[in-house]
Amino acid sequence: MPSKVFSAALYGIDAKIIEVESDISHGLHSFNIVGLPDKSVDESKDRVNSAIKNSGFTPPKKTNQKITINLAPAKIKKEGPAYDLPIALAYLLASKQLILDLKDKLFLGELALNGKVRPVQGVLSIVSTAQKNNFKEVIVPLENFKEASLIKNIKITPVGTLYECIDYLKGNEIQIPKLKEKKKIEKISDFDFCYIKSQDQAKQALKIAASGGHNVSMSGPPGSGKTMLAKAFMTILPELSKEEQIETTKVYSVADRLEEGEYLIEKRPFRSPHHSSSLVALTGGGTHAKPGEISLAHNGVLFLDEFPEFQKNAIEALRQPLEDRKITISRASGSFSYPAKLILITTQNPCPCGYYNTGQKECTCSMHSIMQYQKKISGPIADRIDMQIEVPMVEHKKLSDDTELEKSLNIKKSIQKARKIQENRFKKEKIYTNSEMSQSQIKKYCKLDEESQIFLKNISEQNNLSARAYFKLIKLSRTIADLEESENIKTHHLAEAVQYRIKSKI
Repeated sequence: MPSKVFSAALYGIDAKIIEVESDISHGLHSFNIVGLPDKSVDESKDRVNSAIKNSGFTPPKKTNQKITINLAPAKIKKEGPAYDLPIALAYLLASKQLILDLKDKLFLGELALNGKVRPVQGVLSIVSTAQKNNFKEVIVPLENFKEASLIKNIKITPVGTLYECIDYLKGNEIQIPKLKEKKKIEKISDFDFCYIKSQDQAKQALKIAASGGHNVSMSGPPGSGKTMLAKAFMTILPELSKEEQIETTKVYSVADRLEEGEYLIEKRPFRSPHHSSSLVALTGGGTHAKPGEISLAHNGVLFLDEFPEFQKNAIEALRQPLEDRKITISRASGSFSYPAKLILITTQNPCPCGYYNTGQKECTCSMHSIMQYQKKISGPIADRIDMQIEVPMVEHKKLSDDTELEKSLNIKKSIQKARKIQENRFKKEKIYTNSEMSQSQIKKYCKLDEESQIFLKNISEQNNLSARAYFKLIKLSRTIADLEESENIKTHHLAEAVQYRIKSKI
């Protein structure tokens, strides 16, 4: 009589339920795993065999029987060692060494040769899927317990060994560790806004970007403080909500990027890939279709320093995530969508040498090389970046000025007020910030008086704005109005947005 145990396979950021079936029949000894397993799943035969033997049960290799393990549905590729535990249990049930009903339980875990249950990746997504599919309990490796416990309304049982798991399933109690809340230790950042001299326009632009979730491009000569501004940007962003923490942790768990002992991402991610990064490194994919830097920046910041130096195809790959706030990767094994709700911050020099039209040093570039350098950022990409600002070199006398500047903590408080206004505005919508508004939502929440409409019309015609740029200008104005706690968008809000939105050209 075939036995059945439930497990799950990662599929993009989510998971799919997998039925681990075991059948034993008479014949020459064989132990086969079918159902589109990869090499690591196929190798589980040896791990399972040793783990069962060292846990005091009769292993498959000691029997003269034909053993078949089927991982269904067969159309989904099975990867990784997480099926070891359910395969072992399915075999023990089929061989009648165990007589249990496991239909409402889901199992996952890698087995060591001595029977120890080792941690696996993607536990948060798997437990979330189990909860949605009405499973009553998930048995996980002990090291994954804290991560799995983030999902509520489902029982999580941690096990350290195969024997301990079987002992628990037979009705014996198991000691479940108590979860302790981590103490938050506030650290003063080395990149506080109060350390950045001058650059008032850039600071104001970043304040607006943090308030409404807008993308920013900073252009200026080397040493003007672009990188420091980008790093200081993290100190003014609002804290992650509990929902955002779980969303972000899911991505890192699936990507196997959680640090040892870490089970919850509590701070907004700040991803800063090098300009030599490949397309796959940025977008994700590869053999196992893992999330890339774009998805790892979900609910945080993707900082691309020296933006024009990135590969052309990598730059163009930003089109979809900047527009749809997700990225879809298509491979032979399937199509996977990863979340990508991020704030993009890019920096670039005005030319290859960095000093064109700065008045600081003489530019050594030809006009042709300057044009070629600036053309590396295509129109469609530039159109998707809400704010394009110049960051000039700071005068030396201002660097030595001891005037006390506004701290990031004070700026953060005003940003949180603006975010709260947006939270109340969009409580019936599926969005959180002004930058996420669709055209219908813009029409609903961004009403303009007659004077503002005339101003916007004139600006659009003078600068030949695209439809996307037109609506981004309105969204930017809405955020500026929120920072002033103004119910309606006024002409001076639009005028300020124009300064950031329309970049001067050569």
